[in-house]
Amino acid sequence: MRVLITGGAGFIGSHLAEAYLEKGDEVYVIDDLSTGTMDNLAPLQADERYRSRLFVHVDTILNHDRMLELTGTCDVVFHLAAAVGVQYILDNPLKSIKINVEGTEKVLELCAKFKKRVLITSSSEVYGKHLHAPLVETDNIIYGPSSKFRWSYAASKLMDEFTALAYFRTTGLEAIITRLFNTVGPRQTGAYGMVIPRLVSQALDNAPLTVYGDGTQTRTFTYVKDVVRGLSSLMACDGAVGEVFNIGGTEEISILNLARRIIQKTGAASTVELIPYEKAYAKDFEDMQRRVPSIDKIRGLVGYEPVTDLETILQQVIDYQRRH
Repeated sequence: MRVLITGGAGFIGSHLAEAYLEKGDEVYVIDDLSTGTMDNLAPLQADERYRSRLFVHVDTILNHDRMLELTGTCDVVFHLAAAVGVQYILDNPLKSIKINVEGTEKVLELCAKFKKRVLITSSSEVYGKHLHAPLVETDNIIYGPSSKFRWSYAASKLMDEFTALAYFRTTGLEAIITRLFNTVGPRQTGAYGMVIPRLVSQALDNAPLTVYGDGTQTRTFTYVKDVVRGLSSLMACDGAVGEVFNIGGTEEISILNLARRIIQKTGAASTVELIPYEKAYAKDFEDMQRRVPSIDKIRGLVGYEPVTDLETILQQVIDYQRRH
């Protein structure tokens, strides 16, 4: 099988590429390296088992001719290319909206043209400001005002979902939508606001761990290889077409307790420093208090379960950062 991964030089994309190469498939990657890096793909390109089946294109998904060629060549498409990370989105609001909305429209248009199954990676951000848990795929959406640019990302990803479902309903495009909840693991950078790699990096430097707000906001975290397994299982399942699925973990933890656990696991001489949101981000930031998924739908369809607990996730990230 030939697999196209947009954003394949990114954190999740590179792990997805590795999984399909391990299965013997051909993998085609397109990435503009705005947040991805060739370092993520270098071990795969150097591996003699994979190098003849890995094809990397440094380019934007807005390049029609390149995407026409790649979509026509491949059998299935994973669309991961997007603006990622709270900090990146706040720093690059127009670029983030453009790549999320226009880029996804381009991918869907070409997948419909060639009748290729496509999986869109959306985000838990689309749920907005809910306080209840767990979040179910059919929950209503609650956003803040348009002046708070945090919500531009959520709204753009929700627009991606609407567009994919519209193609499914009007053209029969085999589109699958996944909402990812805080994916973490080796190769992830803290440069764009990702909390675990950022806190681990601070702990390994014996620096204060900076927790934004009062630290009572809670999250669940999902190991990247568990996410990849969920993505590939859905892609292979006819029953997933035209549906939306959460992919996430089940251990809810406050960010304050997360920081304390990282200090304990690293043996750092660090303290926790609470930073008001207005000092950490621009004035148009707003946070979500809880983000916990229901995974009943994906469990019922493909038997998905996250098998990597938070302790193991943290150890994997700590070990990776120590090596690098």
